Amino acid sequence: MTEAKIILYSDAFWISPWVFSAHIALRENGVAFEVREVGLHTGEQRRDAYLAATRTGRVPAIEHGGFWLAESWAIIEYLEEWFPAAPRLLPTEFQSRARARQLCSWIRSLETAPIVDERPTSTMFYERATTPLSEAANRAVAKLYDVADRFIPKSGAHLFDAWCIADAELAFILHRLILNGHAVPARLRAYAEAQWTRPSVVEWVAHERKPYVPYG
Repeated sequence: MTEAKIILYSDAFWISPWVFSAHIALRENGVAFEVREVGLHTGEQRRDAYLAATRTGRVPAIEHGGFWLAESWAIIEYLEEWFPAAPRLLPTEFQSRARARQLCSWIRSLETAPIVDERPTSTMFYERATTPLSEAANRAVAKLYDVADRFIPKSGAHLFDAWCIADAELAFILHRLILNGHAVPARLRAYAEAQWTRPSVVEWVAHERKPYVPYG
């Protein structure tokens, strides 16, 4: 029986960090998939059919053989479980896998929200930010640097024994600052820039983007 192709639903401008994670996960998994864009700026995610299928009306979402699933981390876990013979997205060792989940959960937490708000992904792929960071954002940046420094090993290219999705997600949030000209510590910058050369990441970052239209 032929495995159903996965359809990934993406934001139309290819700037969502969570679509990034899902796209990288699918590419690294090596499974067949295609991308369909959702016009968040036109409210396409609020249409009845998309809401009914995804339940939350968000991207990323995947459709796989009639089954729909939204939220990047749910998609990552789904791929890990559905394709056990595929290349792993999380460390194979139990405690390292837990650590990777810890880091990715923290990146999604309110502690990083000031960075996300003040250095949105539109400033990574379209016009750079022009306003200085607020006190709250500077505190969040300091915490990010501290957490990253604790996670990134002094030697080795990856957070754990081999590449995992946490490497991509940590590199992405660091690039919110790198691409906006912030003085990211050299060791963290070198790590993030090395992750940015991974073929699955290069493919997503280099994707041709249409002119940006802000959306709420």
